[in-house]
Amino acid sequence: MNKFSARRARLRSLLAGQSGIVIFVGNVDSAAQYRDNCYKWRQDSNWLYYFGIDEPRFAAVMDLDSGIDTVFADDFGIDDIIWTGPMPSVASLARDVAGAGRSASYEAFGKEVRAAIAGGRKVHFLPVSRYYNAVLLASLLGVAPESLFSVGKKGCPLASEPLVRAVVSMRLVKDEEEIALLDKAGELGYRMHTIARKGIRIGRIEQEIVGDMEGVTLAGGWGTSFATILTQHGEIFHCHSHENPIEPGRLLLIDAGAESNEHYASDHTRTYPTSGRFTPRQRDIYQTVYECNELAFNMTRPGVEYRDCHLAAARHILDNLSQLGLVRGDLDEMLADGIAGLFMPHGLGHNMGLDVHDCEDLGEDLVGYDEGQVRSSQLGLGSLRMARKLVPGNVITDEPGIYFIPALIAQWKAEGTDRGRVCYDKLEEYLDFGGIRLEDDVLVTADGARRIGPERLPISPEEVEQAMAQD
Repeated sequence: MNKFSARRARLRSLLAGQSGIVIFVGNVDSAAQYRDNCYKWRQDSNWLYYFGIDEPRFAAVMDLDSGIDTVFADDFGIDDIIWTGPMPSVASLARDVAGAGRSASYEAFGKEVRAAIAGGRKVHFLPVSRYYNAVLLASLLGVAPESLFSVGKKGCPLASEPLVRAVVSMRLVKDEEEIALLDKAGELGYRMHTIARKGIRIGRIEQEIVGDMEGVTLAGGWGTSFATILTQHGEIFHCHSHENPIEPGRLLLIDAGAESNEHYASDHTRTYPTSGRFTPRQRDIYQTVYECNELAFNMTRPGVEYRDCHLAAARHILDNLSQLGLVRGDLDEMLADGIAGLFMPHGLGHNMGLDVHDCEDLGEDLVGYDEGQVRSSQLGLGSLRMARKLVPGNVITDEPGIYFIPALIAQWKAEGTDRGRVCYDKLEEYLDFGGIRLEDDVLVTADGARRIGPERLPISPEEVEQAMAQD
């Protein structure tokens, strides 16, 4: 109660000078095949952060002028109780969980918003992520539902930018309780990844490993924090098909996270040699990615722009690939021209918290970039989700990678994108390589950084081979 009241009080202070009302809409159950068979329940993260009630069909109004917070929902009737059992009253949840002094019916939410609009008051709202919420708000605001989502990386033009910036400034800096919950999710993630590594055996179907590791998250928490990526085609970033048998001599990339019962996320990636030991070619590339992970972590501290960590990792990739004969030219010129994007077309990392990509539905540029920072148009650097100057309490991922994507390589070769810097004849030997990514979750501390969770998964090539020999 005190925590959520304090968060809303701080939000009010950040909105000083603004008038009107701030509205929050929690999620509702979402039908999977039919109305009574729903997807697994998950509350909206902004609602959880400011009101904490983990139940469907709630909404709230923060009145910036009167200082009154109102929670809107309907009490359970006997027809509900038969199926779900007794539930606390809305009034008690509003008071004892959210710390709000007033409650009313769900229908009254719409009436209060309409009354505010009729009175010429400003209605502040965040971009939505669920279509039901878009339809509800659209009916109140008189706009099209599609206009209430973030568009691309720029956010939602109709949403309140002062509110978005205030929420982002709060949620990106974790307090001690949140850090403890992230450590808890990190420990659960460690266990799920350990089960996965131990389950790697030639001939085993990938889906069996996925089932084992996701079972850990359900036994110890809410479940996975995103759809598990487990694939021998690491060059496909979001490969969610798991029907292939484990083959000898391949690389198995596992990008997966756990979500705690309190809805805080973990997100780790490891890449394993399916036969237990790296081939010389695999080890060369793996060592480079490992060094980039360590390099970025050692740079991470308050005052450093995370964009610079990305650029340092990209430069190191080019340096090592140059020594392997895959690229040629001046390192700084290749870095400036974006040549690293051919091999790492994604950014170094993203924010993490209640969402595995924390707050990004609010507009990726507003979340990941400080005022004055401009997103690059280059492949790779342009996909960097977190470029901000780091402050204590930020929780970010450190996930460099190297990938050999045949279609992208062919396109660059045909279009001359590399300006003669890529050695395509040598690169032909790597078209069946796949990809390697290594990801840790990192907390920025007062004087540096530490990794989230009580233990770090084996990551150096020696540690990985030793762990696989013991499994």
